[in-house]
Amino acid sequence: MTIQAFVTGGTGFIGANLVRLLLQEGYQVRSLVRPTSRLDNLQNLDVKIVKGDLNDPNLYQQMQGSQVLFHVAAHYSLWQADQEALYRHNVLGTRNVLLSARKAGIERTVYTSSVAAIGVGKAGKVVDETHQSPPEQLVGHYKKSKYLAEQEAKQAAQQGQDIVIVNPSSPIGPWDIKPTPTGDIIVRFLRQQMPFYVDTGLNLIDVRDVAWGHLLALNHGKSGERYILGNQNLTLKAILDQLAQITGIKAPQKTIPLWLPLTVAWIDEYLLAPLGKAPSVPLDGVRMSQQLMYYDSSKAVKELGLPQSDLTIALKDAVKWFTDQ
Repeated sequence: MTIQAFVTGGTGFIGANLVRLLLQEGYQVRSLVRPTSRLDNLQNLDVKIVKGDLNDPNLYQQMQGSQVLFHVAAHYSLWQADQEALYRHNVLGTRNVLLSARKAGIERTVYTSSVAAIGVGKAGKVVDETHQSPPEQLVGHYKKSKYLAEQEAKQAAQQGQDIVIVNPSSPIGPWDIKPTPTGDIIVRFLRQQMPFYVDTGLNLIDVRDVAWGHLLALNHGKSGERYILGNQNLTLKAILDQLAQITGIKAPQKTIPLWLPLTVAWIDEYLLAPLGKAPSVPLDGVRMSQQLMYYDSSKAVKELGLPQSDLTIALKDAVKWFTDQ
C-alpha cells in the first residue's frame, strides 16, 4: 500500500528537499502551503497542494487519509519586530498541528526542531542531544520559540502520541529559496559583499542528508527522542576558504571586531526601523555569531544511519543553484 505523507513547510528549503525524497521513495505527498506562499520549490512535482494555516482549528480535516506527518514548517526571523509572529507560528502552530494529527489518526509524526532549541556549549564545546541550554540563555526569540515548540512535541509524545524529533544544524545545498542565514553567507560571498568575516563557527550538513534524516527518523527513530541532523563543525573562515577554492573568488582575510556589527544592528533595529527603514543587520544574528555552534550528530549516525555526505559537493551544488537562480 502506498503511504501518504502530509508535509508542512514543503515550499521551504528542507521541506522542498524532503518532498523530492519522499516522491523518489514512492510516497504520496500532500503539502500544506499558506495562500501567500511562493510555490517555486514545488513546481512540476506530483504533489497535492493543500492551502491552509498552521493554526487552523479544522486542519485535521485536510490531514485525513494521510498515515504520516512531517511537520517541517516554521517561521524564521531574527528581527526583534517579528517576535509575536515567531511564537504564534512556531509554538501555537506546532501545538495545533500535533493536535490535528491526533484527531486525523496520523500514525507517526516527525517534528522538525532545530539545534537552536538545544543551545550551545560553553567556550565552543561540542554538544549532543543530552545538552540543554537554559531557555533564558537562548539568544533571540527564534531560538526561544523553537525551544518552546519542541516542548510541545515532547509533551504530546509523553501523552502517547508517536512523535520523533529531529534537530537539523545548518543545511546547505539546492532549493534554499529565501535564503537561510547560511545560504545568505554563500550569496554574499558570490556577490563579493564580504570584505571581512566574523570569527565564529557552525555545524554544516548537506540538506539532502537532512531530508534522509527525516525519513530515517520516521522508520527507525524512537518516539519522544531527539536526533541532531548534522555533519561537520567548521569555522566560518574554513567555510569561506572552501568557497574560494570552488569559485575562484578571493576569501576575506580580515576579521571584523564584534562591536562594529553590534553597533550597526542596534542602530538599525532600535533607531531606524521604527522610522520605517528596513533594517539590514539583525541584532540577534550578531549576538549568535559570538557563540561557536558546534554539535555532535553521532547518535543520528548510529541509530538512524544518517548519511554524512561530502560537504564540498553540497557547497558546489549550493553555489550552482544560487548562480542559476
